[in-house]
Amino acid sequence: MCKAGTGFWTIAALILLWNLMGDWAYLTQATTPPETVALTDPVAARAFDTMPVWAWAAYALAVGAGTTGAVLLIMRRKVAWAFFAVSTASATAQFGWSFLGFGILAAKGWTAAIFPAAIISIALASMLYAQAKARDGTLR
Repeated sequence: MCKAGTGFWTIAALILLWNLMGDWAYLTQATTPPETVALTDPVAARAFDTMPVWAWAAYALAVGAGTTGAVLLIMRRKVAWAFFAVSTASATAQFGWSFLGFGILAAKGWTAAIFPAAIISIALASMLYAQAKARDGTLR
């Protein structure tokens, strides 16, 4: 097994921090009443209020699997990549509803795609990083 250097621990900690922020965002969005959200973002309030159960479940799975993957990465476990893969797929499904089911682009414009694209890209990068670290022997 390869020794994990400072770069590994820094990246793993940043991945965990990113995923914990996702957990916080999910819990906040799932528990804040739409009327409260509507005070600052009426479009988001309408999106959250009409989001189907399967999309909320995909959101919960995305953040839960991502955080689990990050913890497993810190524990240096090879299986971390699989949790990042589930997170990536689940986030893609949830944002798929936002774009295709709700029509967020029509409501907010193309800039509404920037943050979802960043989220999916970071999830995918986390998966690829975990796979690379499994291949080089850092993960067991």
